[in-house]
Amino acid sequence: MNNLIYLDYAATTPVAPEVAKLMAEYLTLGGCFANPASRSHMAGWQAEQAVEKARQQVAYLIGSDVREIVWTSGATEANNLAIIGAARANPDKGRHIITSAIEHKAVLDTCHWLEKDGYTITRLQPNAQGQITVEQVAAALTPDTFMVSLMLVNNELGTVNPVTEIGELLKNHSALFHVDAAQAAGKLPIDVNQLKVDLLSLSGHKFYGPKGVGALYVRRQPAVHLEAIIHGGGHERGMRSGTLPTHQLVGIGLAAAMAAAQIADDKQHVSQCCAAFLQQLNPNLYVQTAANLTNWPGIVNLAFPNVEAETLMMALPDLAVSTGSACNAASIDPSYVLVALGLNRATALSSIRFSFGRYLTLAQANFAGQQVNQALERLKN
Repeated sequence: MNNLIYLDYAATTPVAPEVAKLMAEYLTLGGCFANPASRSHMAGWQAEQAVEKARQQVAYLIGSDVREIVWTSGATEANNLAIIGAARANPDKGRHIITSAIEHKAVLDTCHWLEKDGYTITRLQPNAQGQITVEQVAAALTPDTFMVSLMLVNNELGTVNPVTEIGELLKNHSALFHVDAAQAAGKLPIDVNQLKVDLLSLSGHKFYGPKGVGALYVRRQPAVHLEAIIHGGGHERGMRSGTLPTHQLVGIGLAAAMAAAQIADDKQHVSQCCAAFLQQLNPNLYVQTAANLTNWPGIVNLAFPNVEAETLMMALPDLAVSTGSACNAASIDPSYVLVALGLNRATALSSIRFSFGRYLTLAQANFAGQQVNQALERLKN
């Protein structure tokens, strides 16, 4: 990786050095490695204290009560617990779910699973800017709607949905509001009370924490009821059983604290890197697939007409980029997100996602743009 310029921060971020150092202290005999549920000795108590400190740090990041944070293995599990867990716990609340056609597969596939169980799923189509509007949600609501599930920042486009306005709309409806904030937590300011959400998913490895750990915010007042989908032991107030991975939790906790402290600086740096990269590109050689003033600047999706994305990426051996979500990287079909935008197959297959982050330098961003230009010139000849 020494010579590779990493432009795939939306897929995963590197663990912050401070986070990795702290995690190492919770792994071996010389550190605080005990089971946090082992309350019969001091080592277990110390591990539990570390876990609860991490819970406080994540709660602070999103403006929630510490008791509203449920640990999970990541945003995928958090999304499953939010949607399936709420459906099972509230069978009389309704059997209609509103989501969008461009959600992450962790939401779409979970909704599809419930659809096979008799639930009705409305998949809203995005506008040309890649957003779901308040008006669309309002038009889709029915008395049978028990949940609206929408992401805050789209993982392929960087578009930001009007979650605050949708939360205000749903204030007078009985439907639960679930937000997948995997691409937003630690990057954009989040206050769950201002957003008026009932459930919110996040993942540590999207904001410089470790992979394999995340959290689900579950509102307490008025209480949101979930049925566990992982059983055994009754951990996390009965919502998610399993021995807590102390080293991962202190990792996500510190990563959350660091993100909260430098969220404005991180956004400014990412914005500068994105601008530097785009300034190097010949504007006649690309089209931004979903340009919007409210986009998160850390993600930009570009289509290169008459050049297949796979061919262009092979011509860029020094850049780590992707054609879309890492979860669909093995597919040869165009991104379902880009297809939902109304792009034709050829344009969708020519699109590449570039994503920027904390450890990218401006010099690297400039160089990356130059590399793309040079590769396109070579492919034209």
